[in-house]
Amino acid sequence: MSRLPTIGARCLAAGSLPSFSASLTDGLRAAGADVEAVADEVQGSACAEQLNQRDVAVLHHDIRTEGDVLDLIDGLQVPSIVVMHTVPQNPTAQQRSVLEEIAAKAGHVVVLSDSARRMLSSAYAVDSSKVTAIPHGTTIPRGAPPKRSGRPVVLTWGLLAPGKGVERVIDAMPSLSDVPGRPKYVFAGPTHPDVLAAEGEAYRESLLERARSKGVADSVHLDPANRGIESRTVLVRSAAVIVLPYDSTDQATSGVLVDAIAGGRPIIATAFPHAVELLTTGAGVVVDHDDPAAMALALRRVLTLPRLAGDMAGAARQLAPSMAWPVVADAYLRLARRLLSGRAVLV
Repeated sequence: MSRLPTIGARCLAAGSLPSFSASLTDGLRAAGADVEAVADEVQGSACAEQLNQRDVAVLHHDIRTEGDVLDLIDGLQVPSIVVMHTVPQNPTAQQRSVLEEIAAKAGHVVVLSDSARRMLSSAYAVDSSKVTAIPHGTTIPRGAPPKRSGRPVVLTWGLLAPGKGVERVIDAMPSLSDVPGRPKYVFAGPTHPDVLAAEGEAYRESLLERARSKGVADSVHLDPANRGIESRTVLVRSAAVIVLPYDSTDQATSGVLVDAIAGGRPIIATAFPHAVELLTTGAGVVVDHDDPAAMALALRRVLTLPRLAGDMAGAARQLAPSMAWPVVADAYLRLARRLLSGRAVLV
């Protein structure tokens, strides 16, 4: 097939998925593909009808929308690529059944890491030949990084909610009080809407109280600003170290991790699968979830050993181009062509 396939894209979830979908759509269009993003208000058979006007449909799946994805696939007459953003390591019987049915009905399944691909192959009855790992995309910053001044910043960002492991870093801060420059821990991002609706800012206040009780209130800043991409990129590139202290032990995909690598800064993370996969390249350090001493030591070493921090940052910069949106979009286009080629042979 000489021409690029036309693509219909549909995102059925909130959170970070619409941003991912929009970035992928932009990348596909930049590569010359004709992409139609079907609007949220187009539902049911009307949505399927629009997607059926294209060569290939790209659908985004996570646990919250799996039933909607399954219903939409049933109405498609064109090959579908289902991007699975979440693959539970220990699914419920319902989650397993629906995910396996989606994989069976989809033309092809894309997962966002090798960890997710292995998880899908080992924990589910899925045809592995229908599964491809394409990295979570990221935008590579241009130009020289900003000059770092003032107190060294230990940075985490995202939507503030239990499970992000912020407590681990707060608990480590007292041990860093003698580090030159007096490092400051910053969590950048508003409270998760679900948490805000259920309990207001009680969780944020509990973290601030935790910092006060440990004597590090002036070294912990919970910034509630909802930053745009450019502002966040400047913040990431100005940090001394990025820390991803998540509670999850089975997180196979992290967009924050990929963006941290793109920022070219040293990274410390708990041992969730995506971090283990990417940081063994030398771009960072992985610590056990239940080892606060290891977290504190890793932070101290990165903050006090410039050569170590520089080596990590260099490894991150070497890894980042493989996850740039143009590279990722090209991989989706090759997959779409392969799907259409295989269909033509069957017809």
